[in-house]
Amino acid sequence: MIKFGTDGWRAIISDEFTFDNVAKVAQAIATYLKSDLKTNKPVIIGYDARFLADAFAILCAKVLKANGINCLVTESDTPTPVVAFEVKDKKAAGAIMLTASHNPPEYCGIKFIADYGGPVFEDVTKKIEKYIAEQDDKKIAVVKKSTGEVERFNPKQRYLKYIEQFIDVDLIKKAGLKVVYDPMFGSGRGYLDELLDAIGVNVTAINNYRDVLFGGSNPEPDGKRLKDLAVEVVKHNANLGLANDGDADRFGVVDEQGEFLNANQVVSLVAYYLLKERRMKGTLVRSVATTHMLDAIAGKFKTKCIETPVGFKYIAKEMLKGKVLIGGEESGGLSILGHIPEKDGILAGLLMVEMVAKLKMPLSEIYQKMVEEIGPFYQDKINLHVDDSKKNKIVNALKESPPKEVCGQNVEKVNTLDGVKVILKDGSWFLIRPSGTEPLMRVYLEAESPKVIAQLKGFVENIIKAA
Repeated sequence: MIKFGTDGWRAIISDEFTFDNVAKVAQAIATYLKSDLKTNKPVIIGYDARFLADAFAILCAKVLKANGINCLVTESDTPTPVVAFEVKDKKAAGAIMLTASHNPPEYCGIKFIADYGGPVFEDVTKKIEKYIAEQDDKKIAVVKKSTGEVERFNPKQRYLKYIEQFIDVDLIKKAGLKVVYDPMFGSGRGYLDELLDAIGVNVTAINNYRDVLFGGSNPEPDGKRLKDLAVEVVKHNANLGLANDGDADRFGVVDEQGEFLNANQVVSLVAYYLLKERRMKGTLVRSVATTHMLDAIAGKFKTKCIETPVGFKYIAKEMLKGKVLIGGEESGGLSILGHIPEKDGILAGLLMVEMVAKLKMPLSEIYQKMVEEIGPFYQDKINLHVDDSKKNKIVNALKESPPKEVCGQNVEKVNTLDGVKVILKDGSWFLIRPSGTEPLMRVYLEAESPKVIAQLKGFVENIIKAA
């Protein structure tokens, strides 16, 4: 059964992700566009660097054309945020993006982007799933064989020109910075590195060619997978290292010492920088699994911090409502005021470069100064194997009977917005939520010291084992 998860439908290529199933999804999207939106606007189709992603994209275009919907297909593999920008730039009805983001190389996926340039909401994906279930396989077979010219276009220069408005180009040009960039064999190559080079940054790029196996690893910019980047940063005496995942909607950052900064730290730094140095105004938005350092920053600058369920679509919904300065999530997603309501790892990297240029300090010192002002926040994340049949039972049991005390601390609040989040009196917390795609319980933890993190981790492991 084809089901849309947090950010689209993903499956293993040639297992469930087949040409037949891709045609079914494309036909369901076409039905939605014609029956529900009743639009004649074109649709943008993009794809990342994965195996067969380009062929899947062409198939989607043929299916839409057979339904009387005009399409524009990118000439080559393209970052998701660039495709999302093109939806707004070309006033399109939406976009189909063939990507599995940071997932392993054997996966591909389909992400449907709305006309506002951000992820569609659950009511739309449910309609698409309904149209998939109602399809006539014989009709799909006919539509799949449709012929006709597919119009291609190159969005690169237009996006690069557009994204410059969010950074101080002259400031960066004068700073004489060195940056090492790792696109992780994905679609960010030729975007972030090319723009940095054009605005006077000395860029060294690694893993900057297409490899459908992503070097034999997940194209996920975390500390474990960015060790080569850390080595190159130190070797080249660079100011910082930047990375993007397979479709460049997520970011990774390494400081001048080769130390990895996690997404919680990066989102907090960008929020702090925009509020303090740029003197920008607006609400901060974070997912339930993301650091409360953002709440502390919001309090210092007398603004609000809004909490959402996990998934950037919920952050996007808040961005569409009003003046959101920054939306961020611990998994490496970020967007800011005035930009599309979609994760953009290219923009995140540019903002980090501008911050180092503006403050004229090593990145490690910039982060330490923020910690001295806001307070220390340590995070950890673990995955615990739990059978699918038991995941929801554990969560429901915690909702019905949450702990009153954890590691000698009274429980201040229990949040059930997404999973179960237990917040203690000292501000430390843990969140337990079931994975939607794997037999895992995902556990997020935050406290003011690594010692308390370790205690919380032991407590959570014990209650899940007991259950």
